[in-house]
Amino acid sequence: MELLLSYFLVLPLISLLISFFLPAKRESHISGIVIGSIALHLVAGLVFVLYWLLHGYPLLNSKLFTLYSTGSFEFFIDFHFDRATAVFSIVGSMIALFVSIFSRTYMHREEGFKRYFVTILLFFFGYQMVIFSGNFETLFIGWEVLGICSFLLIAFYRDRYLPAKNSLKVISIYRLGDICLMLVMWLIHHIFHKNITFSQLILPSELITYDHQLLTICVSILIMIAVAAKSALLPFSSWLPRAMEGPTTSSAVFYGALSIHLGVFLLLRTYPLWESLFIIKCLWISLGLLTALIASSISRVQSTVKTQIAYASIAQIGLMVVEIAMGWHGLALIHFAGNAFLRTYQLLISPSVLSYKIHDMVFNYKPLAIVSRNTWWSRWSDTFYVLNIKEWNLDTTLFKFLWNPFKKFGNRLTLPLNKTSYTIIPVMLSFGMAGFIADDHVHHYVDHSFTLITAISALIMILTAFTERGSAIRAWNRLGIAQGLLSISVALNEDFSFYQVMIYLSGIMIAYATGLYSLYQVKQVDQDIILDRFHGYSHNQKKMGLLFLVSCLGLIGLPFTPTFLGIDLLFFHIQYHQVLFVILTALSFIFIELSALRIYARLFMGQYKKADHAMAYRSS
Repeated sequence: MELLLSYFLVLPLISLLISFFLPAKRESHISGIVIGSIALHLVAGLVFVLYWLLHGYPLLNSKLFTLYSTGSFEFFIDFHFDRATAVFSIVGSMIALFVSIFSRTYMHREEGFKRYFVTILLFFFGYQMVIFSGNFETLFIGWEVLGICSFLLIAFYRDRYLPAKNSLKVISIYRLGDICLMLVMWLIHHIFHKNITFSQLILPSELITYDHQLLTICVSILIMIAVAAKSALLPFSSWLPRAMEGPTTSSAVFYGALSIHLGVFLLLRTYPLWESLFIIKCLWISLGLLTALIASSISRVQSTVKTQIAYASIAQIGLMVVEIAMGWHGLALIHFAGNAFLRTYQLLISPSVLSYKIHDMVFNYKPLAIVSRNTWWSRWSDTFYVLNIKEWNLDTTLFKFLWNPFKKFGNRLTLPLNKTSYTIIPVMLSFGMAGFIADDHVHHYVDHSFTLITAISALIMILTAFTERGSAIRAWNRLGIAQGLLSISVALNEDFSFYQVMIYLSGIMIAYATGLYSLYQVKQVDQDIILDRFHGYSHNQKKMGLLFLVSCLGLIGLPFTPTFLGIDLLFFHIQYHQVLFVILTALSFIFIELSALRIYARLFMGQYKKADHAMAYRSS
């Protein structure tokens, strides 16, 4: 049975490749391939689950192949199947099938019909990769794919301002969760001293020490942040309503049903790691209850139907977190299935319900009776009403305390760096390369100091690119230089061989070159690629937009490049006691993705500057 697990990933991948090369005008062929492949996946899943149940529902684990191995480090693709996989896979296939059938008519003659269905298939592949994953490395591949699909579907109406803006907001929260999951993989390796599968998460009692317990608590807290970011738990709940800027059908499959529940799945997978930590269980229960209370109160007063559904779904996920922490995993799986189907149904019929409500309000209007509100209770209720209307200022608070300090820091460094970059950058790269070549002849103290200096320099480069309001080419060049500095900093820190450096840089160099080519091609249109506004070049530069998007994804190291493996290798060479160094590296990886996608959004999204076409509204 283990050999059959890989076929559940092969089928959507083959369908994705076929649909990608079909002409955009062949709507029936594109939608037919998507619907047919998902339907076949559902039938195969039902047959497999029935066969699995009849054979006593054993725990299945299949190590498919090893991508890279050196000593204690091994990057391998592993698949896992248990009751959580069975429930999430079947529910996911059913909902994806229903939404795809609904979308066939809903998206008919939409300009981005093919783009929508190809992204849905890519999402389905990433979702199944997460669900069937048997280790953190395999899970992280699907986790990254889902993040990019979210960005693309939120910004589906890319000629409008708010979808472009909100897609960057959502990907910023997602990226925070991605880096926390990456740090989990890094700490897990230092706890177990090898790459492990989910079935090996329980640490043997003879290996449990104070240091291991402390590291396990750190891992649990990082998992908590990753789950909160992915499933919109407090304090990250405000991104979910902003994600509803995409088509209603993608909102249903992503943020009502499947993607939003992947935090719950990660909790189920990692439960053996933190089930014996009482303090972590208390934190999970407190976070789940607080999220459920606040999200349900917000959902009751919102004026838009999508926002109401979003916060109602968040409230139920908070209760699922409590159920998992209490050990009621069967109840959590039933709760997930019920909530996923309900929210999908609510989102799909929301346009019809809204139309009915508007007609009912017009033809059956009844004014509310005037009630005196001078009592003590009414004043308190009005206060909470205003707080809930404002969504407890979660969005403003996140921006003020999470992102704004880095933007201010980057803005202050931009002007000095512009004046000195032609001297400082070559010197830093030259010293770094010299230190890497002569590593054995450099004193350890000097080596460690220069490692931190190089890591700080890389972060400064990325932050100035993140806040760049001028040339897109200058921002892109800084991201390329920052990637080189990051590889040098880790190479100086540990025995990072030249071969491993090239694994990390191989994908980056190709992506950087193609991205630079795309920018120069776009610049020839009207000599304007300034990042102080949205240009909307996707209106007449679709191919360059696609090429630059792929270049951005390659530069940040998504799974289709060797850089993805190189990032795991890079973190493997950082010791767990090097707290400052790992913080600098993690911040660099957070902002390098945001900076690259910001350049893409500013150039290729938003209204096209020339008014020779139909102009879009501000929001969807």
